[in-house]
Amino acid sequence: MMNLLEIKHVSKTFPGVKALDDINITLQSGEVHALLGENGAGKSTLMKVLCGIYQPDTGGIYINDQLQHFQTYRDAIRAGIGIIFQEFSLIPYLNAFENIFLNRELTNSVGLLDRKKMRHEAMRIFNELGVKLDPDEQICHLSVAEQQFVEIAKALSLEARILVLDEPTATLTPGEAEHLFRVMRDLKAKGVGMFFISHHLEEIYEICDSLSILRDGKYIGSAKVDDVEISTMIQMMVGREVENIYPAKRTLGQREEILNASIQLTEASPCNRLTLRKGEILGLSGLVGSGRTETILAMTGAEKCFKKNITLFGKPVRLNATSQALKAGIGLLPESRKTQGLVLPFSVKDNIWLNKHSLRHLFINDGDELTTTNSLIAKVGVKTPDAWTAVGTLSGGNQQKVVISRWLNHDVNILIFDEPTRGIDVGAKSEIYQIMRRLTEQGISIIMISSELPEIIGVSDRVMVFRDGGIVAELEGDDINSTDIMLHAAGNII
Repeated sequence: MMNLLEIKHVSKTFPGVKALDDINITLQSGEVHALLGENGAGKSTLMKVLCGIYQPDTGGIYINDQLQHFQTYRDAIRAGIGIIFQEFSLIPYLNAFENIFLNRELTNSVGLLDRKKMRHEAMRIFNELGVKLDPDEQICHLSVAEQQFVEIAKALSLEARILVLDEPTATLTPGEAEHLFRVMRDLKAKGVGMFFISHHLEEIYEICDSLSILRDGKYIGSAKVDDVEISTMIQMMVGREVENIYPAKRTLGQREEILNASIQLTEASPCNRLTLRKGEILGLSGLVGSGRTETILAMTGAEKCFKKNITLFGKPVRLNATSQALKAGIGLLPESRKTQGLVLPFSVKDNIWLNKHSLRHLFINDGDELTTTNSLIAKVGVKTPDAWTAVGTLSGGNQQKVVISRWLNHDVNILIFDEPTRGIDVGAKSEIYQIMRRLTEQGISIIMISSELPEIIGVSDRVMVFRDGGIVAELEGDDINSTDIMLHAAGNII
């Protein structure tokens, strides 16, 4: 393989922060190169330099030994670089082929849009990728995985020789992720070089050839993936040994049952009985679409269901709206913290107090609020310059800690974590797990919905497995293992 791209001595400074400090990385033709590091390590900044969104203070980007001068993203596109951002850049109400050719539409000999040619070209690329997609389908009607392939098709229509994939599997099912990997292997065979950013370290061994690690804006090192053990990889990323990401296993013994919920999602669905004990972490596992999140949203009044009966601390309660759930001491950390859990332009302080302000509080005491906010920031370990910092500027792990802080600003007995560490680096994951354990030791009970089997196994005291809208198994102790969970979750599929 030949050197397709070289990042040489690249540095980038923002006011008060050296985001990149003398970075040197090489990408070869036909190689998948993992770019690893904790949130805030400099990965996104480096990719924005590569794509012309930022200009480096020193150093440069070389393609086939030629120094490039990217003033805009369009310059990078013309040089054969395509980036697939974690947040898709698609227009929801345009169809697939219109998105692929947006701002560079094909025209006929008289200058009119040639929709037939664009549709045909889109179909050619979809066939090349091995995906069945209707080019006339609106983006808003496509699944996340299908939208991912539209993004890839857009990059390939530009004849990109270098692809950047930023957390491409974060919202994909295992089957969809494997399809993506097959597409990536086909692209490798055609000589396309790819940078792959992921917090799922097991994926690095499955799809990547080599890796480079950044920490605090500095280049730590590069290696062939097969030459690096996962423990070494983690130590290089976080700058310290992380012997065990998960808290030590514990035996809870008999605990008071604080929640008993019978929930039937539809008339045709089974009736699920969900119980929660004081101070435990109850994991809800199952394949995507198995009914875990739907059951919890119905329980808390966020979604309607056919029938439900809920007992809290031995007394029947009505939870027909999220406001009633909050009043009953139940808090939900949603799956999408950026769109459902936080107001990104608001400060850390304002996000923590978001649910507390109402028309009944006409006068806000900023002094008291700031004292409480700083106390919660310290308690949960939010890394932020101050309470007035916009939460959108924080890393994913720190954003999740802000959501936790908001609920601790209420008198909650039950916290529901839906995909608590999605998009969070390994060091921050460990911190979130330790926070969850401390909360249970203070008497708070936790329900955790997770698609990551290691997380379910490593964190849960008890596990309920869902399949086809129903609870099919309840596991404790040594029965909480990947084999038993997957056998119950997949049923006769495997």
